[in-house]
Amino acid sequence: MAKASLTAAELKELREALETERTDLQAQFEEIENSTFSQAQSELSGEMAFDDEYADAGTATFERERDLSLENNVRDLLQKIEKALTRMDEGTYGICERCGKPIEKARLKALPYANLCIADAQAATRPR
Repeated sequence: MAKASLTAAELKELREALETERTDLQAQFEEIENSTFSQAQSELSGEMAFDDEYADAGTATFERERDLSLENNVRDLLQKIEKALTRMDEGTYGICERCGKPIEKARLKALPYANLCIADAQAATRPR
């Protein structure tokens, strides 16, 4: 397997960026959960009193779906960050998980949790 071409200083900088982003995302996750689950159960399910406007029920349902989507996105990013930090600890950070070649430095600086090189990331997102 190839070795990542990152210096100790670059790795330290990327670790700090990942840890800062993890802290920010954890705060966002808690905020979403608190705002979503602090509502009454009838609001969460979209059930409204019979005389409420149908639009109000639709709005509540839409907001709940939006919050769930945001929560899932934040959870996904947190998992990617945790995996990147684990790869750093194991000495495999910066190596493409698909081809085993070093991930481009510019890609890691833009997406420090990236686990694929540009070529493999593009191949993974192409329609088949």
